[in-house]
Amino acid sequence: MLAVTTLADLASGTRVNLEPALRAGDALGGHLVSGHIDGVAEVLAIEPDARSVRVMIGVPRQLARYIARKGSVAVDGVSLTVNSVDGDVFYVNLVPHTQQVTTLGDWTPGRRVNLEV
Repeated sequence: MLAVTTLADLASGTRVNLEPALRAGDALGGHLVSGHIDGVAEVLAIEPDARSVRVMIGVPRQLARYIARKGSVAVDGVSLTVNSVDGDVFYVNLVPHTQQVTTLGDWTPGRRVNLEV
């Protein structure tokens, strides 16, 4: 199972994103995320874009067909909206709030990330 996650990359004390499960009757404030990792992707580039950063993520070919423009994906447990797709690469924008309250603000190019499509 380690082959489809970044768990083997983590060291003791590494920050991870955790969120309590949604309870029946709770308000839904985003996309549904199951927490089932489908594979490992890679952060390829990060560039400033207005008041956010645009992130290019490379995805394994067998998972690329499940990623759609304006669809949702979970990356390292954080639900994101896909801005565009080009083959086995997709782009998301991270607003300052997401960068501050999740581990996504720590990303650098070359980082392996968990992907739920």
